[in-house]
Amino acid sequence: MKWDAEKYTKNFAFVHQYGSNVLELLDLEKGMNVLDLGCGNGALTGQIAETGARAVGLDASRDLLQVARKAFPQLEFIQADATDFHLEEKFDAMFSNAVLHWIEREKQPRVLQCVKAALKPKGQLVFEFGGFGNNQLIHAALERILAERGLVYKMPFYFPTIGEYATLLEQAGFRVTYMTLFDRLTRLNGENGLADWIHMFVQSPFEGMEGTDKEQVIMQAVDLLRKDLLRDGIWYADYVRIRGKAILEETPQSPMPGCEN
Repeated sequence: MKWDAEKYTKNFAFVHQYGSNVLELLDLEKGMNVLDLGCGNGALTGQIAETGARAVGLDASRDLLQVARKAFPQLEFIQADATDFHLEEKFDAMFSNAVLHWIEREKQPRVLQCVKAALKPKGQLVFEFGGFGNNQLIHAALERILAERGLVYKMPFYFPTIGEYATLLEQAGFRVTYMTLFDRLTRLNGENGLADWIHMFVQSPFEGMEGTDKEQVIMQAVDLLRKDLLRDGIWYADYVRIRGKAILEETPQSPMPGCEN
C-alpha cells in the first residue's frame, strides 16, 4: 500500500477524528506505556501522550511516519509491519484505529501474537476497524463494473463479524470485555469526495490496469453510487465499524516465531 501522506492528512482527517472516541476505552494512568499500532500520521499518538501516558507510534509507512515525526518530534515512532514486529519493551496497553482491516484473514492470528508479545500480562488492547458490511455499496459497485469488463474484483480488506473476531482474540489468549458493530455513514470532503476516497483506499484491485481504464471504472462507480451516497451535494461512505476491548490473560501463550521479545 502506497500512501499519499500529504493528501491523506489533508483530506481524510476524519479517520483519526473518529478514532478519538475509541481512546475513551483505554484505562490510562500517567506514566503508562502505550503503543499506537498503525499510527499513520501520529495524530492519535499525540492525543494519547496528552493524557500523561508515554505514547509510541508504530507504522509500516515511511511517508506517513515522516509526517508523524514532523508533527510530534518529542514522540518515538517505529517503522515496522504489524504482522511481524519485535519490541524490546513491554507495553501496558495497545491502541489501533482503522488498521486491522488492511490485514488479510490468514495473517490476523500472527498480528495478535505480535500484539500479545508486546503487552504486559493484563495489558489492554483497544481497537476499531472496518467490520462486516463495511463500505458494502462501494465495493459491490466496483465489483459489478469490473465484472462487466471480464475482470475479478478481489476484496482488498478484511471485515469480520463480532463473533469471528472475538473468537480470534480468545484463541490468541485475550479476554474480550467489550465489542460492538455499528453503522457510521461518513461524510467525505469535496465535490469529488467519493472518487478521491476510492483513489486513496482502493488500490490493489486496480494493479496492472491502465490509468485511463482505472479512471473510467472509478467514474462509473461514482455515477452508480450517486443515488445512494450523494446527499444534498455531499458525498458519504457507507462505513460499518467494529470496536472493542480485550485484556491479555495473566499467563500468555508462547508467541509465534518472529514476534518474541
